[in-house]
Amino acid sequence: MPYTAEISRANPSCFLFLIDQSGSMEDPIPSSAGAASEGPSASGPTRTKAEGVADAINRLLQNLVIKCAKSEGVRDYYHVGVLGYGGAVKPAFGGALAGKELVPISEIANSPARVEERSKKVDDGAGGLVEQKVKFPIWFDAIANGGTPMCEALNRAQAILTDWLTQHSGCFPPIVINITDGESTDGDPSSAADKIKSLTSDDGGVLLFNLHLSSQRAAPIEFPDSEAGLPDKYAQLLFRMSSPLPEYMRGIAQQEGFAVSENTRGFVFNADMVSVIRFLDIGTRPSNLR
Repeated sequence: MPYTAEISRANPSCFLFLIDQSGSMEDPIPSSAGAASEGPSASGPTRTKAEGVADAINRLLQNLVIKCAKSEGVRDYYHVGVLGYGGAVKPAFGGALAGKELVPISEIANSPARVEERSKKVDDGAGGLVEQKVKFPIWFDAIANGGTPMCEALNRAQAILTDWLTQHSGCFPPIVINITDGESTDGDPSSAADKIKSLTSDDGGVLLFNLHLSSQRAAPIEFPDSEAGLPDKYAQLLFRMSSPLPEYMRGIAQQEGFAVSENTRGFVFNADMVSVIRFLDIGTRPSNLR
């Protein structure tokens, strides 16, 4: 059975996030989704899609740090990269990590670009909610300009992961998560996506998942097993580009209330922030962390 390799300091795995930073990411999150931010947020329901994604990725990085923290420090179970693509394709980390493509999780823990004070609503113990101030580390800022060079971003991801796999041939396969709100402006990304999915470790093929951030006010379509219910050719293309969920992820999705099958793919159409956070959680839970 693939996707069962132990994830350890001696055999780490890898996450690579591809973030659409095109000009359209400056559009606001639909008001129906604006309140869907779990945990701290910098503002209310008028946040842009770029801001919502930045919050979600920063929160995920914080959670990964916590997951890897032990009494002696943060263990390097993962190396993580964030590539932005808009005006250019480049690493999106800020601060001391700027320009780095893949970074050990311990280095991420030690090097946020800054730490902000945010407010989050918590249970007051009497059936109500109160605001609480929390520290929120920032590694990745919201950017929105230029086109959507998705093919270039996917090709860069393939090169990064090819190098990674030559050094970590026995690893749990890397996971690539592409978050976009629009159509590729530098050609059909299908071939570039196929090249990523053709990369393998001894434990299975690289996984490529896609999230679509729409401005429509329609309900999200999460983890479909067919393109039949998707409303347009572009959504169908992203579905075909997405890897099927491994068995252990299907189990997690089923526990979260999703109807899944062997054909279920790592894809969400018309994602609001709740969908983004839920997708990132399911797509980044390890199967065998030691």
